[in-house]
Amino acid sequence: MTIENLTYAALAERLKISPEAARALVKRMRLPRQRANDGKTLVSVDLSEIQHKPMPARSSRGDQAVTGTVAILTARIEVLQVQLSMLEESSRVHREDYVRECERADRLVTELIKMTSDMMEAKETAAKLEGELAALRSIPKGEPLTWWRWRTTG
Repeated sequence: MTIENLTYAALAERLKISPEAARALVKRMRLPRQRANDGKTLVSVDLSEIQHKPMPARSSRGDQAVTGTVAILTARIEVLQVQLSMLEESSRVHREDYVRECERADRLVTELIKMTSDMMEAKETAAKLEGELAALRSIPKGEPLTWWRWRTTG
């Protein structure tokens, strides 16, 4: 059991890990630390007690599983973008139909208003003519119809 005082960099070199990993290992194991005169931290460690196995290095591009997942997600995004463009086109067509039908409805409402006005006018004329007819029917048979009498009865 040989206890050595090592800096984080020296400990990292011995364990074949990065200095940040060595710092985390010292903190996790709660090894005693002290400051040296040069300002560096020295760790009192017995290397025979540390059972550290460094993790295998990963490629800079990431793990194959992550790369595969990214490829799947990228393909899904492309599919969704195609579907979105199709839906946008469908929406544009429906919007054109909607505008066309709104214009048609406006024309029909205008025509309905005009026809209602014409119908009201026709009813008024029919009522007036019925009144005149009733007045004419009220004249006894055989009595001559003068212009004046015809005009005043209606």
